[in-house]
Amino acid sequence: MERGIVAALGAAALFGASTPLAKTLVGEMSPLLLAGLLYLGSGIGLGVVLMLRAAMSGTRSIVRPRGADLVWLLAAVVFGGLIGPYLLMYGLRITDSASASLILNLEGVLTALLAWFAFKENVDRRIAFGMALIVAGGALLSMGPALRAGGLAGPLAIAGACLAWAIDNNLTRKVSSNDAMLTACAKGLVAGPCSLALALSYGAHLPAGILLLQAGLLGFVGYGLSLTLFVLALRRLGTARTGAYFSLAPFIGAALAVALGAPLTTSLIAAGVLMGCGVWLHLTERHAHRHRHSAQEHEHSHSHDAHHRHAHGPDWDGREPHSHPHAHDPLEHDHAHYPDVHHRHGH
Repeated sequence: MERGIVAALGAAALFGASTPLAKTLVGEMSPLLLAGLLYLGSGIGLGVVLMLRAAMSGTRSIVRPRGADLVWLLAAVVFGGLIGPYLLMYGLRITDSASASLILNLEGVLTALLAWFAFKENVDRRIAFGMALIVAGGALLSMGPALRAGGLAGPLAIAGACLAWAIDNNLTRKVSSNDAMLTACAKGLVAGPCSLALALSYGAHLPAGILLLQAGLLGFVGYGLSLTLFVLALRRLGTARTGAYFSLAPFIGAALAVALGAPLTTSLIAAGVLMGCGVWLHLTERHAHRHRHSAQEHEHSHSHDAHHRHAHGPDWDGREPHSHPHAHDPLEHDHAHYPDVHHRHGH
């Protein structure tokens, strides 16, 4: 299976599995305070891993965002770590949880629509239909009672949060050629303190030490490692396809809850069928045509495949994958591909 698909499914599995565990903590603190602790745990945990990586393999193994990439990353953090949580917090205060869960399925839809129409990522009817089935399965899982919000302000705020996260996903794709763990770490270290400050301004109080530790560890695994895999998937699959696979997270969380003793419901079975059909459509996609690569120079982790046939100096130790600035000569060929960092051409 393509490594990008494995990374996307891994991101969904880690995030989905963290949801039932997070529910055991949300009764002890406000949702926004918990989100801040999860983000902060993600940033701190990944920061420790990055320092260990640098100590063992040297800082050259970490591709840092530079120039325009820093602007894209900052914009992603603002939308995903500041605007999104604030709008969600506002919406949750005046919208019931069942309605909020249903509206949150908009994130996958908006992510795909922005990728296709604003960022010009290629799409065909097979991928669009698969995305629709996966999102429909997620909506069925969260539907419960019908949408019953008392006014438009709450649902519009939650929909705005979904739009902010959809923009975040597409902007993160712009920097996905940089070190995935460093990107995830930066987002956690910025979004975590900002969400914490926002929660404290609403009157929240920090919980006891053991709860802080539990939230931090859960954030490291369920947010930090999940987001690292998500960025790796963005690099290889593009935004819409990664978002589609990540939309499986609610189903994975519900399935884990069943394994831990929750009842198996008809809606869970039906959602599983819908999502399974959608994933099958994505897994069996074959997108191939003759295309041209323009000359390009960038840096990212790579091995010497058909797109990386450059020479090295005598100081290269022969290890792969490795990272260094490298140039691509113009190339025209025909093969199956995804909209990854080397295939963002028009159609």
